[in-house]
Amino acid sequence: MTEIADPDATTAEVRAVPDAPYPAHWEADVVASDGATAHLRPISADDADDVIAFHSRLSDRTRYFRYFSPYPHIPERDLKNFVEVDHHDRVALVLWLGREIIAIGRYVRLAQTTAAEVAFVVRDDHQGRGLGSILLEHLAAAARECGLTRFVAEVLTENHQMVRVFRDAGFEVSRALEGSTLHLEFDVASTSRAREVQLAREQRAEARSVANVLSPRSVAVVGASPDETKIGHVVLANLLRGGFTGPVYPVHPEARSVRGVRAYPSVTEIPDDVDLAVLAVPPDEVPGVFDACLEKGVRGLVVITSGFGETGPSGLAAQRELVTAARANGMRVVGPSALGVVNLDADVSLNASLAPRLPPPGRVGFFCQSGALGIQILAAAAERRLGLSSFVSAGNRADLSGNDLMQYWDTDPDTDVVLLYLETFGNPRKFARVARRLARQKPVIAVKSGRHVAAAPGLAGSAQPIDEAAVGAVFDQSGVIRVDSVDELFDAAQLLAHQPLPPGPRIGIVGNSTALGVLAADVVLAQGLFLARDPVDLGTSSGAEELRAAVADLLADDQCDALVVVYVPAITTDATEHARALFDAVRGAEKPVVSTFLASEGVPEVLTVYDGEHGGPQRGSIPSYPSPERAVLALSRAVRYTQWRSRPVGDFVVPSGVDVEAARTLVAAIEPGPRTLLTDEQADALLRCVGVVVAPFRRVRSADDAVAVARELGGAVVLKTADRGWRHRTDLRGVHVGLTESTAIASAYEQLVELSGSDEVYVQVQAPPGIPCVVEVRDDPSFGSLVSFGLAGVVGELLGDRAYRATPLSTMDAATLVRAPRAAPLLDGYRGARRADLPALEDLVLRIGVLADAVPEIRSLVLDPVLAAERGAHATGVTVVLGPPPGPSDAGPRRLR
Repeated sequence: MTEIADPDATTAEVRAVPDAPYPAHWEADVVASDGATAHLRPISADDADDVIAFHSRLSDRTRYFRYFSPYPHIPERDLKNFVEVDHHDRVALVLWLGREIIAIGRYVRLAQTTAAEVAFVVRDDHQGRGLGSILLEHLAAAARECGLTRFVAEVLTENHQMVRVFRDAGFEVSRALEGSTLHLEFDVASTSRAREVQLAREQRAEARSVANVLSPRSVAVVGASPDETKIGHVVLANLLRGGFTGPVYPVHPEARSVRGVRAYPSVTEIPDDVDLAVLAVPPDEVPGVFDACLEKGVRGLVVITSGFGETGPSGLAAQRELVTAARANGMRVVGPSALGVVNLDADVSLNASLAPRLPPPGRVGFFCQSGALGIQILAAAAERRLGLSSFVSAGNRADLSGNDLMQYWDTDPDTDVVLLYLETFGNPRKFARVARRLARQKPVIAVKSGRHVAAAPGLAGSAQPIDEAAVGAVFDQSGVIRVDSVDELFDAAQLLAHQPLPPGPRIGIVGNSTALGVLAADVVLAQGLFLARDPVDLGTSSGAEELRAAVADLLADDQCDALVVVYVPAITTDATEHARALFDAVRGAEKPVVSTFLASEGVPEVLTVYDGEHGGPQRGSIPSYPSPERAVLALSRAVRYTQWRSRPVGDFVVPSGVDVEAARTLVAAIEPGPRTLLTDEQADALLRCVGVVVAPFRRVRSADDAVAVARELGGAVVLKTADRGWRHRTDLRGVHVGLTESTAIASAYEQLVELSGSDEVYVQVQAPPGIPCVVEVRDDPSFGSLVSFGLAGVVGELLGDRAYRATPLSTMDAATLVRAPRAAPLLDGYRGARRADLPALEDLVLRIGVLADAVPEIRSLVLDPVLAAERGAHATGVTVVLGPPPGPSDAGPRRLR
């Protein structure tokens, strides 16, 4: 689930444990199946009293299911055994809600084995919330870390709920019935099936968590002042004006009513339940208001108040404390410094925001961070009548993030298109995973600001710079449609929300202006699309029926995949008549149509299908753009998105001969420091763990040894300096190739010694001839490992002709990566040259991708050169740098990060 951007924020403020006498990285905030949060951490000896209190709240039936006996009280000896564990062979995890334990899970290693007996129990009033599944995931992860391979469990056959937890966990469970007891066993290895189950549960839980915020049954506005200039008054007025379908409660310490609605001095004095609280009070009052919301049982907070993370260290500390306490007590938080949340579903009609003007209801979901920018974005969407389903401005994004919203929109039946205005990433690796899945069924369009200027300090997730190459690679790989401005965002959204996807890249153009037709055609070709036929020019005096017939003709043409209509009305002509003709001709078409009607007011209304009197534009509306360039650009993005979606996803496979455990063991034995450069022999051994073999080499320190080793290796050899700084200096001949004669080998040795000043030289088997390429693993501080590919040489380096993909790589990612550089045609028989073995290159980058994903300590890995031959791809040089794993991970059990 969504990761806290700053890892320091995962401290359990509500139940603090001095000096964390356990593996602190096992702590986690988690989301239950009902969308509420809880805090998980290893047990401590200090928890004894809380364990007794937890046990006292269990029903007789639950105790019997857990202990196979009535077990009314925990004996002192058992209590000591429960809470005093070694966090290795004996592990116990507790789930906290506020100051109370609501579930406990544990395992105990079976003597002289790598198996452990696992069990857990959930308090009766919290059963059915998926807490057992969460405990099992985290216990399995801890077991793997401690060298365990298998869990066993004994469950009473009548304990159907516990049996279901094990059955639905995604592990391969074997069962044996022993009287009234079911004996279960399963490997704890993280299989693809188990991972799929975990991610599916994560998506459902996070979607429910967002739904709790966007679809409350009641809302309290804390700080709802009678003063119309106060933000609390504005939020209340927007809620009432928007027609929220539930009760709204103003909270003010002195006012008896606000805008004619009875006010209450505190949240706790509201007589009915409160689902959502909007906080619009000074920052120093937020802790007291939070405590009142906690006592009231509020499930979601929208913190409009600023003065937190964006102000500096003290504000950031207060922000962390607020979010930590909220999560530990089951709440989600939007903000601080949020504009608010909007849900235009007629059954909700929620405008809990500062936005004075909203777009009409529609089927587009929108997420942004900045409150001030959010107001302008909503106003622009309203101006263009782009209908929204829901909108969230998360401000500092201390808790609820764009990843959470994508999880919600993934299964929201009211949302067809997702818009993102991103300033920073919370957990970028999770963003890539969630966006890739979402984009397979719904278009995701994003503006990523900060291409040249870093995000402001203090915002969640802004601690590390984001590399533009990384952003572009992840967006391309995930199918996210990246645009450069809000105008382009709406341009693409209007097309994708209202028109069908283009089946191909062949574009037809029809209009009454030669100049506009040629302009549109130029943009079509510049965007890499194709003309279905020459632009159709109807002439300036053409009538509406002629336009209708020409449009119908192009739409019926099997060689035309999409249509651009450009029209300039004559001085005496009413363009709306032509617009109606276009609308009639396009009705029911299965190909997208975009238009440009210059100097023609009223045309957009004619081209729009409305949902009722006050609804927004619906499917079938024809987007009208102010220029042909913008119309074609929007269409080109739709074409590329369709092409991405039509490509096979590929498989996430581990190639034969890959042993990631051997690679991990090798790296662990090296004990990498902040930056550890591996020797060539260590790097070679690491690559062999994943089935990548560097051409055999030996070190020598004399010309005679060079000749002798060359004879031992056999065939032609390569001599190169041991000094890495000279190896790729082709201008200074740091490498001598194709050596077979003893005199040539000895001479090359002497030249290399003179060049580098070192008597150590490498003698290496010469690989088959091929096109030199570079495969590189580059560690991005946010997105993790990026695998890059390009052709080697000065020109490629100078032009930056490299393609990137983020790990993990699918087979399709590997195939597209080696074909993505501009110079890639040289590998595929350009101008009659011999074709390189592209499948071998794909296999190589796939193996490197698996290595990078499995061993996060790899901070840099460079294979240079890799010779792409007619048969095979042969690595001849490798450099590996190790270091501490960077950034937040997206692997392992579900957790909020």
